[in-house]
Amino acid sequence: MKITDTQTWTAVVTPMHENGELHLEDLASLIHKQDEAGNGVLVLGSTGEGLALGLEDKKEVIKTASSLNIDIPVMAGVGGFNLRDQLEWIEYCHQFEIDAFLLVTPLYAKPGAKGQTQWFKSLLDAAGKPCMVYNVPSRTGVRMSVEMLMELQGHPNFEVVKEASGSITDFQKYSASAPELAFYSGDDAMTPFFAMAGCTGLVSVASNVWPEAVHRYVQWCMEGRGPELLPLWQECADLLFEAPNPVPVKVLLKEKGWISSSVLRPPLTEDELGDISLLKNADQMISDWYDKTNDD
Repeated sequence: MKITDTQTWTAVVTPMHENGELHLEDLASLIHKQDEAGNGVLVLGSTGEGLALGLEDKKEVIKTASSLNIDIPVMAGVGGFNLRDQLEWIEYCHQFEIDAFLLVTPLYAKPGAKGQTQWFKSLLDAAGKPCMVYNVPSRTGVRMSVEMLMELQGHPNFEVVKEASGSITDFQKYSASAPELAFYSGDDAMTPFFAMAGCTGLVSVASNVWPEAVHRYVQWCMEGRGPELLPLWQECADLLFEAPNPVPVKVLLKEKGWISSSVLRPPLTEDELGDISLLKNADQMISDWYDKTNDD
């Protein structure tokens, strides 16, 4: 299996009961919706509140995601600041039908090029599966090192970079420095622009609520049709980030009846989001767009 065999990956939310415990039945239901749309699934990323979950909860998510009768690949998030913990987590995941790993730049410590290279090499060596390295400086506090990419791009388990800096300039700098690697957009709204700069696909938040529509959106972006998708998709995708991710997505999933509760783990709270009328309007606009593309 190659990560690049799948254009659209959904960074799936982790549904919870009102008391904050995992709602594994809702998680399975969401993954089945992604399977129907043909989108790969990333569990325990930032959208899945991976860092807010305890180890036992994370294990339950992995067990559930890997036990379903689905045709799509499953990627597991690996992120934190304790290398030994991350290596033990990868080893645990090896017991299950996990197809790939997402490796996030180390949090909080702000390592330089040599520290990042040593960190990622250790994880890539342990992975034994295709890996996507994730650059998201707004969350981790550090930018992915160009030197690290240049040194590790030939590693047999290093296949893809997920670029979520929000900068076309950075995207071009990274992709030029590591021509052996594929690059995915990590930002729904920026995907038309990243596609023009040479990205291969999208790791999406929006596809939680619009699985089939985002699948088509990505296809069209990769076919060079990005300009005709603006401004609708940019406007609607941006509304999913009006409050910290995944607050708006969980609220809209609850509104659509796809999950039973929009509860999040602290420090996130649904109280960050007030009026959801714009979200509901965006949901209708995307639905209308998808229906129209089916009719055309």
